[in-house]
Amino acid sequence: MSEVSSLSSKKSSRPKFLALAIAVILGWFLISGATGPLFGKLSSVQKNDSTSFLPGSAESTKAYQISTKFTTKDATVLPAIVIFSGDGSATGLANVQAFAKSLVTVPVPNTDKTVGDYLTPDGVTKLIPIPSQDGKGVLLSVSLDNDKLSTPLANNKPALPEVVQAIRTQAKTVSGFSESHVTGFGGILADLFASFGTIDTKLLGITFAVVGIILIFVYRSPVLWFIPLFCAVMSLSFSGGIVYLLAKHSIIDLDGQSQGILSVLVIGAATDYALLLIARYREELHHYDDRVKAMRVAWRGVVEPIVASGLTVIAGLAVLSLSDLKNVRSLGPVAGLGILGAQMVMLTLLPALLVLLGRWIFWPKVPHHDDVDERLSGVWSKVAGIVGRHPRRTWVSAGSFLLIATAFAFSLNTRGLAQTESFTSKPDSVVGLTVLSEHFPAGSGDPTMVLVHEADAQKVAQVLTGTKGVSSVTPTMDTSAMATGGQPAIKVVDGWIELQAVLDKPADSLEAQAYVPAIRDAVHKVSPTSLVGGTTPTSYDIQQTNKRDRELIIPVALLVIGIILALLLRSLVAPVLLVLTTVLSFGATLGICHLVFSDVFHFKATDGSFPLFAFVFLVALGIDYNIFLMTRVREEAKKIGTRPGILKGVTVTGGVITSAGVVLAATFAVLGTLPLVFLAELGFAVAFGVLLDTIVVRSLLVPALSYDLNKRIWWPSQLSKVDGSAE
Repeated sequence: MSEVSSLSSKKSSRPKFLALAIAVILGWFLISGATGPLFGKLSSVQKNDSTSFLPGSAESTKAYQISTKFTTKDATVLPAIVIFSGDGSATGLANVQAFAKSLVTVPVPNTDKTVGDYLTPDGVTKLIPIPSQDGKGVLLSVSLDNDKLSTPLANNKPALPEVVQAIRTQAKTVSGFSESHVTGFGGILADLFASFGTIDTKLLGITFAVVGIILIFVYRSPVLWFIPLFCAVMSLSFSGGIVYLLAKHSIIDLDGQSQGILSVLVIGAATDYALLLIARYREELHHYDDRVKAMRVAWRGVVEPIVASGLTVIAGLAVLSLSDLKNVRSLGPVAGLGILGAQMVMLTLLPALLVLLGRWIFWPKVPHHDDVDERLSGVWSKVAGIVGRHPRRTWVSAGSFLLIATAFAFSLNTRGLAQTESFTSKPDSVVGLTVLSEHFPAGSGDPTMVLVHEADAQKVAQVLTGTKGVSSVTPTMDTSAMATGGQPAIKVVDGWIELQAVLDKPADSLEAQAYVPAIRDAVHKVSPTSLVGGTTPTSYDIQQTNKRDRELIIPVALLVIGIILALLLRSLVAPVLLVLTTVLSFGATLGICHLVFSDVFHFKATDGSFPLFAFVFLVALGIDYNIFLMTRVREEAKKIGTRPGILKGVTVTGGVITSAGVVLAATFAVLGTLPLVFLAELGFAVAFGVLLDTIVVRSLLVPALSYDLNKRIWWPSQLSKVDGSAE
């Protein structure tokens, strides 16, 4: 009688579950319909201005706040430099003068405005050509209004690249010169914006194509691969829409770098979660005739590791909130929202689709209720056999390889990248800086600004003139009297005078940054209240802040992740083991990065934030696979004992975790298709590190160490005392 009642209960619960699945699917379609269009507007809420990255306590930030008083009211200047090469004669100078006058009427593509609409109110009067001393070049500084440029175009794209392109096109029409370029901070920033603009199309297209191909290979099914990929798209659409709303209302900040990372992280993580759920569901379909029951068991089996995995990544990213750099700090909530969205979709929409569609989606290899699990044989059973027969030899060999690779990490150049070194190619702004340095002092057009009280101005100017790296020092002039025929005078604002120190190295270069400490020391000795700012000091302060962030955030992240693992595994030994092996994997990855970056890609250095970003992603994501493994090992250890549980855990999770690692590595590797060195470096580091973690650490090092420790791996939980019994 009880069997009949149970059967009746199952029959009545199945329609309810299927109805719930349909409701979940419809709900996500409605949500995606609202968030999808918002995701397409993400680039319109980006903020890529490095002057706003630093905290208010930084000297360059304080200098910037005062220097804005020396510009036209209600306007923030973004300087662009037009450099003409080939003719510095009177005729050439006259041609550039004519170009300057015509510039204000040049139309900006995709708008109904002209270049003049994007100049500062006094920008027209500042369009004064300057000939070079060698008579072979002319420089024209263009004062763009950063506030006007912050308004997106009608197509939701940033305005700066279009404005700069309009200037470049018009400059090509000036006769008498062999070449012309638009460079300076405005030109470089425009090229950066243009590079980030490919994130919406090129990056996503390649990412989805790569993941689709991998899933087809993994599942060997003409249908199944599409379902996790579709859910990944829904995850990105949902997460991106939420990020857009928060960024639009200034609750969080978004830059092009964070948007690129968000896209690959969500697609990679969502696909990983899908692989784990589908693998467990397929396993349970061999044990249950009812697919609803199989999904319930599978869902309960993966919900804990998926939630713990996501929580670990989110916690690691949340620690970035301790950074003093706004762009680093903003990545935490942006990427964290992406991981949360991936979890929500993969734990609700994916199981609903799988159950509703039935077993046929696995065709041609449809799992039947036969209590057969093909994963207990094959390559991963052989790997488990090696671990079981030679545990100590295995972990010593794997650990030695990682230690040798880690030794090279200390040679990795983390001095930072100049903005002109930030591109994998040579855009017009980079070429322009080279041409500029051939005819003018390299820092021309973008001087270092020294803000000094009026009484100390003469002393500071004298000290600056004799400081290494400074080519010339001139005060900012008040030209308002020229309108009535008067002579310009030194501009004084609230008792401050602004001195423009032109350096003999490009303003964005590391050589110029090296001058900053000596310049500040010299200035502060004669005027302690003076402030040194501008592009070069800002870049220097960013690099110094990166060092501070690494020293603080990395230890805190390790502590937070260790606590999460301790709660998840109910152990103190296992978390220490997992964290140490993952850190070792991170060190080995940095060592390989040094060899590849210097000898293969020929990158001059890494961005100052690279070690921190690489650490956060590699440690958080590397721990993921150890979580997937050890939660299954713990589940099996309760049934059959720790050592047999380790071997079974390696066997049954080997295929799915390796597939997940390949997918995540491939998605991050796609970052290398963007023309930005930092993203290419980060993409390689995470891709290689994930594969290293998947193949060496998770498959060999951790299982072998755990096997050697046996029950002690679970100390102090009950499982460490009574092997093979329930706690």
